Amino acid sequence: MDSAVIPLGRHNLSLVQSVDFFYPLIDDPVMMGRIAFANMASDIYATGVMTLDKVTMICSCPDAFSTKERDVIIPLLIRGFQEAAQEAGCTASVGGIATNPWCILGGVATSVCHPNEIILPINASSGDLLVLTKPLGTQLATNAYHWMLDDAESWKKLKEHITEGDVQQTYLTAIDHMAFLNKSAAELMHKYSAHAATDITGFGLAGHAKNLLQFQKIPLKFIIHTLPIIKNVHHMAEILGRQGKLLAGQAVETSGGLLICLPAQKAEAFCEEFQEKTSRDAWIVGSVEASASPCLEILKDSCKIIDS
Repeated sequence: MDSAVIPLGRHNLSLVQSVDFFYPLIDDPVMMGRIAFANMASDIYATGVMTLDKVTMICSCPDAFSTKERDVIIPLLIRGFQEAAQEAGCTASVGGIATNPWCILGGVATSVCHPNEIILPINASSGDLLVLTKPLGTQLATNAYHWMLDDAESWKKLKEHITEGDVQQTYLTAIDHMAFLNKSAAELMHKYSAHAATDITGFGLAGHAKNLLQFQKIPLKFIIHTLPIIKNVHHMAEILGRQGKLLAGQAVETSGGLLICLPAQKAEAFCEEFQEKTSRDAWIVGSVEASASPCLEILKDSCKIIDS
């Protein structure tokens, strides 16, 4: 599961908690702070919980930083994290800044709630449809931008087919998606009777879908027939010979969307209202079938690719 869900044994309350941290992947410290918050909170939102009662930021400062670098960059990381917390309707404290060989950023999110606020990721059903709320491709989008800045070998292959402007726009699109909170998706999960959900992050679409399958009460098969991908990323993957991993759902994602199992008759309405609320797309990307054992099938050879 994405979060720990612990019955407290009093007042019919449960504690929902997640700890998540990673290394920075972009150069803008304010946006990196926002992405770190969104990535951490996503584990809670995947359970349908919308209120974060306590958030503590985890941050380590690289020991290679000069005093000036530390005094400029760390406050900007904190600022971005706390801005995102404010957007989520909570406050974030800083648990202390450790010194470390690497910069590590993330946090601990905790919610105390009634069981009816929680959608446990265990009740997917044959006949459900799978909805994804953010496009794939964040890792390659950010890598391509840094390759361009460093004039790396991979950029030398890309620049024969794609412009610097396209790479920069793809990078900015990825940042926008990564910093976007999954809170609206969590809210709509309740309205449209979601049966289960997970967020798509470091293990990619395939890894997180397989994990979600393992938690179901009955053995099921997920069939993925559509892959929404950040514009230009599929083209980049083809140029670099990396499309196999992308189309297999194995590409690493950061602060990705929610993959949600919804009743078939409600999935389209979920996507429509999500677009109305957020001005962003959500997509029906697959279906759920009965199976003798948990199984994921991504239709790589016939998958519909949506540039987003």
